[in-house]
Amino acid sequence: MENEKIEKLRKLIKEAKHIVFLTGAGISKPSGIPDIRGNDGLSKREANNKKYGATYEEIVSHEYFMYETEKFYKYYFNEMIFKDAKPNVAHQALARLNDKAVVVTQNIDGLHTIGGSKDVIEIHGSVNKNRCLNCHAFYDLKDMLKLAPFPRCPKCGGIIKPEVVLFNESLNEEDLSRAVNEISKADLLICIGTSLVVNPAASLPYYFLGRNMVIINKDPTPLDSRASIVIREDVASFIDQVID
Repeated sequence: MENEKIEKLRKLIKEAKHIVFLTGAGISKPSGIPDIRGNDGLSKREANNKKYGATYEEIVSHEYFMYETEKFYKYYFNEMIFKDAKPNVAHQALARLNDKAVVVTQNIDGLHTIGGSKDVIEIHGSVNKNRCLNCHAFYDLKDMLKLAPFPRCPKCGGIIKPEVVLFNESLNEEDLSRAVNEISKADLLICIGTSLVVNPAASLPYYFLGRNMVIINKDPTPLDSRASIVIREDVASFIDQVID
């Protein structure tokens, strides 16, 4: 049955003119980045609640960044930055379809871009993009690591903020609008490693007007019944198999 699905998906990819990959934490787990909402991530979150004296949702919020900036950065560098993480075979496989595919990702790790994908919409932002709140100077992740543990702008002394979407912050309207537009005009939507339960990302597949939606995820999702193909395989090895 899985071989049949592989062949069917290969055929869909070959025939598609415009593909959108919607990716979540599952695609980066083989790179050593935990899924914060999975069982492993949940247990770590609970341990961190005691360690940092606040919940994950409290720490990774706009208010906490503004009023407890030093504590925020302690958590950020210890728990959210994976400086040794590298793109895995799944990231690299998606990049092989640059000529007709757009990647819309919930991940902030930047691995799609590092892995070679040219058209990536990071709806939750990226740890590789950071700006001074005062003079708006730009800093990448390498700069931030040099400026740790409390990054201040070398040019003006202002506080630098990661361009990642924190709790109680709105998504970038331009990125969200473009994601909706790309999905609505796609003829193939492939959701990879995402639970499809966290909004607004969970609402994006509803803008898909094409015929075939594919879901590749270890666990069931609310949209499985709408998909042409549902795959319960290891994300990285399966994608590499399909896009060979």
